[in-house]
Amino acid sequence: MIPGVLVGHHHRVEPGWATGTTVVLVPAGAVGAVDGRGGAPGTRETDLLDPSNLVQQVHAICLSGGSAYGLAAADGVMRWLSERSIGFQVGARPHHVVPIVPGAVIFDLPMSEWGNRPDSSFGYAACEAASPDFELGCVGAGAGARVGSLKGGVGVASTTVGAHQIGALAVVNAAGEVVDRASGLPWLPALGTSAVALPERKPDGLNTTIGVVAVDADLSKAECRRLAMAAQDGLARAVRPAHSMFDGDTVFALATGAVPLAEPRVFALDALCAAAAEVFADAVVSGAREATSLNGVTAFRDL
Repeated sequence: MIPGVLVGHHHRVEPGWATGTTVVLVPAGAVGAVDGRGGAPGTRETDLLDPSNLVQQVHAICLSGGSAYGLAAADGVMRWLSERSIGFQVGARPHHVVPIVPGAVIFDLPMSEWGNRPDSSFGYAACEAASPDFELGCVGAGAGARVGSLKGGVGVASTTVGAHQIGALAVVNAAGEVVDRASGLPWLPALGTSAVALPERKPDGLNTTIGVVAVDADLSKAECRRLAMAAQDGLARAVRPAHSMFDGDTVFALATGAVPLAEPRVFALDALCAAAAEVFADAVVSGAREATSLNGVTAFRDL
């Protein structure tokens, strides 16, 4: 990902379990924003990311399976951060902080036995595992993910734009397909150039793609919001249909502020937004490509 941004996973993939949590940690803080589309979101602390609201920085983003139950994973992230006195300062003592941990969840409940879903211990364990280097595929929040009729997972992509580094992490669990069912060809050539025969479309409502786009630029909350909005365009390039009534597609944006944005700012920001769409599309492709078959759900690599 980006310097200063760490990623950790915790999951259970075993009989009765296929779910988990992924945490994107920014211990030094980062300007945060969010863009949500689709008709079935599951989110936490997204209102405070509005540019007009008080808090300017976040300390982690919690992405989890478990539908609305999985929002509890963020409690463990808050506990991990508070133990290290990381958060929004609200008192005179160093430990008088409130960690700011927005989050979003995917609907993966049918992939596990009922009642087996992430709780606060998943978020805490994901923080313990956070590192600049991390696994992809059926890990963390992607453990129980599906994309259309195929297995989904966690994917990443990154690029450089002038002096800036920009990266994206996607948990790919969309109602739509990464492959055109009519032609058998992937929507994006990066998945492969040969036609494939897709399995039957999943009968249940497993959906919602969530993720984070991060950049080292010094952005305001409003500028960061534009980055998140552009990343959603990348999602729509890689999965069709996207942003349906049965998806809760949510993309967070983080700006660490390490590198000043060039002048004139509007042109530099526009270039970053164009890149955000590209890297998020590539991260979705990565999530589908890195996934492995699980619990009878076929992965793209096995077609």
